[in-house]
Amino acid sequence: MTSTTDTTAAGQLAGLSATTLLRFATAGSVDDGKSTLVGRLLHDSKSVLTDQLEAVEHASRSRGSEGTDLALLTDGLRAEREQGITIDVAYRYFATPRRRFILADTPGHVQYTRNMVTGASTADLAVVLVDARNGVIEQTRRHAAVAALLRVPHVVLAVNKMDLVAYAEAVFAKIAEEFTAYAGELGVPEITAIPISALTGDNVVEPSSNMDWYGGPTVLEHLETVPVSHDLTSCHARLPVQYVIRPQTAEHPDYRGYAGQIAAGTFRVGESVTVLPSGRTSKIAGIDLLGEPVDVAWTPQSVTVLLEDDVDVSRGDLLVPSSDTPPTSQDLAATVCHVADQPLTVGQRVLLKHTTRTVKAIVKQIPSRLTLDDLSQHPNPGQLVANDIGRVVVRTAEPLAIDAYADSRRTGSFLLIDPADGTTLAAGMAGEAFAKAADADPVAADDEGWDF
Repeated sequence: MTSTTDTTAAGQLAGLSATTLLRFATAGSVDDGKSTLVGRLLHDSKSVLTDQLEAVEHASRSRGSEGTDLALLTDGLRAEREQGITIDVAYRYFATPRRRFILADTPGHVQYTRNMVTGASTADLAVVLVDARNGVIEQTRRHAAVAALLRVPHVVLAVNKMDLVAYAEAVFAKIAEEFTAYAGELGVPEITAIPISALTGDNVVEPSSNMDWYGGPTVLEHLETVPVSHDLTSCHARLPVQYVIRPQTAEHPDYRGYAGQIAAGTFRVGESVTVLPSGRTSKIAGIDLLGEPVDVAWTPQSVTVLLEDDVDVSRGDLLVPSSDTPPTSQDLAATVCHVADQPLTVGQRVLLKHTTRTVKAIVKQIPSRLTLDDLSQHPNPGQLVANDIGRVVVRTAEPLAIDAYADSRRTGSFLLIDPADGTTLAAGMAGEAFAKAADADPVAADDEGWDF
């Protein structure tokens, strides 16, 4: 017998599964109220459990706060609470009847730029906070530049602490105009400015009666309605091979399938495909999805593809339509954000991980380091240190098929890894960003043991 509660829960789950998912990141300078905004968003959207709220209320009283400090909902580390800053990326999951959300609350300090890159790398939208009293500052421009660099399609400018400037429309208009002009120069495709007060809740979830001159959406309303396309089926079809399945059983004596998650695009039975980097071609004889044969599969489904011909395919290879093959090369020019404490230097031996393939590589050049304050280039810095963003030229031991990051965030990204201990050194984005690729061609490596 099914209870009414069970039926209701099932209906809610069914409704949530039908809603779309929005991944978004928040960024703001120190004391702009970013953690308070996130806390207010979670609290006012009824996404905080009772025991969580009670714990925050208790922590607020112990710190001498008159009211509930909603910033404590996200600043979970002891150092974050003691210093009143956000240090690490905090992920929060919540949902409304209209949409599901994955929120990456990223730090605002310049020394945590790498954390923002991590949080925003998969975001569909970035919320950039500005203190209405201070306007657009250096760190605001830095956050806009990082969002543009990572190709985040939507940016929200949340002008916070409007209560401290008497909810003045002129103050908001000036900040919105300056930020929109700057972000537009960076190529951010869509910018939405919203005046808010995270402390009092104005225009966060509910419309503000203090700013009747503003007729736009609240923050939550915009998050619920912003058009976000997760349809990657029209992109270049790419299937990185993760595993070769050969059961060799009596039931499946000749079964040979190539399993992986489709990174982009659509694959169909009968379609001609090319295996990269070898360049061998065949046709798709079958596609298995969850143990059942299908005629068509698309991103982000995990499938097993069977080919008509017995070609050599292994983990790390890339299956692509023969009519849409990316170029393969051992020379890669890209923009990277250095995330390790040890520097990245010219001539350094690294491992390059792209989708399911990992190859040896050498950093041949570091043509420039980006100054995010004014987008100027510091030529030939010789090395990149933690939080630096710069251009690199890498030569790999084996050819790789990497799309431009502008075309595909999934198959255009890669990691540079320390071969000694497996530490991630840098996150890379292939192709052009703000800087032009180096004019000089990479020269052949002559390092002993890594000569390729």
